[in-house]
Amino acid sequence: MAISAKLLGEDEYVVVSTRTHWKALIFPVFVLLVVAGAGGFLAAIVPSGSLQTPGRIAILAVGVVLLLTFAAKPFLNWFFSTYTLTNRRLITRHGILTRTGRDIPLMRINDVSYEHGLIDRLLGCGTLHIESAGERGQVVLPDVPHVEHVHLQMSDLLFGGPEGRPGDGILDDEQPPEHMRRRPKPDPDSETLFSSDDK
Repeated sequence: MAISAKLLGEDEYVVVSTRTHWKALIFPVFVLLVVAGAGGFLAAIVPSGSLQTPGRIAILAVGVVLLLTFAAKPFLNWFFSTYTLTNRRLITRHGILTRTGRDIPLMRINDVSYEHGLIDRLLGCGTLHIESAGERGQVVLPDVPHVEHVHLQMSDLLFGGPEGRPGDGILDDEQPPEHMRRRPKPDPDSETLFSSDDK
């Protein structure tokens, strides 16, 4: 689910990577159950005779079309759509066959807010609103899981942590987790100018 490390810059690391909330799958699962149940019932009551086989084939064909349209497509859209927040940018990716993406540098984001109604609060998700300095000023990310946590992470990167340090994803003493960042390979010929023994 996380973006490939090859697409990250030096000293860039993933802070949050997620898909939309699983509530997007409630309707597809409901359609799957209804179509499977109704299709099985209709196929069972088709009267015997010369039209039984064509009738069952027709029921199967209609069921497959309904499942592809209202169950498989929404599931694939959910599976292949991701929101990724790094310490430098916000990355969105969408699409099944045709992939579309947008990268917003954190330094261009002016404001970030969230909202979630009663149902969203019960399910643990919400909508993230991001104001950026660009042609398409506002970005809306619906159904973000743990939206309050994502909002807090973005606010710390943008406007500094509790100690009031500079934001925009750049902290003076920033030490990203070793396994989450891409670093250049060390030069074997390089020499250390200072050692721990120097006083």
